[in-house]
Amino acid sequence: MLFRILQDPHDRPGHVDVGEHQDPGHPPHDFKDHAMPRLSLIEPAAAEGAAADVLSSAPFNIFKGMANNPVMMEGLMAMGGAISKSGAISALEAEAVMLRVSERNGCGYCLAAHTKIASGVGVDDAKAESFRRGEGTSDRERALLRFADAVAEKNGCIEDAELEAFRAAGFDDAAVVEVIAAIAWMTFTNLFNHVNETEVDFPPVVTPVGV
Repeated sequence: MLFRILQDPHDRPGHVDVGEHQDPGHPPHDFKDHAMPRLSLIEPAAAEGAAADVLSSAPFNIFKGMANNPVMMEGLMAMGGAISKSGAISALEAEAVMLRVSERNGCGYCLAAHTKIASGVGVDDAKAESFRRGEGTSDRERALLRFADAVAEKNGCIEDAELEAFRAAGFDDAAVVEVIAAIAWMTFTNLFNHVNETEVDFPPVVTPVGV
């Protein structure tokens, strides 16, 4: 989904300073600049299978690292494509969830990538910051981000009231499924980039001191 949206931000139906906001109970993440990734970088000419298709149009460092396992990469991209096609939430709302999850998980690479992607669906720096903080700029966005926070923080074991509040904001059960999928998809990429120490090849954003 990441490379598809970069190519065409409307395929779905800069600098951000997050200040000193920190969510109690979540320690600040340690962001460092790393000279080299931990995994081998597979260049497009050497890629195989689905990885070759991805890298031919989106030769980003995250994909060069994932290309070490083309089968797993194919599965990840299929899931991203399904989220992109679902349409149960808008492209902007999907990016809100992904920015918030990346903020919670402290992934500098994904924050940079999805700030860039979100700009293609009408999200300016101020709005991206509000998503990263879990605030949003409308009642619907705030309900979306509260639900995403609850699912992520409680490992899905949310209260009935939290689910009903999400539905009351205008979201249906298809949206519930898509938000959970977006959280899972984003968490995978966050974890991958932490393990790999992927070099950021998008315009950098200020990394958070916490969530």
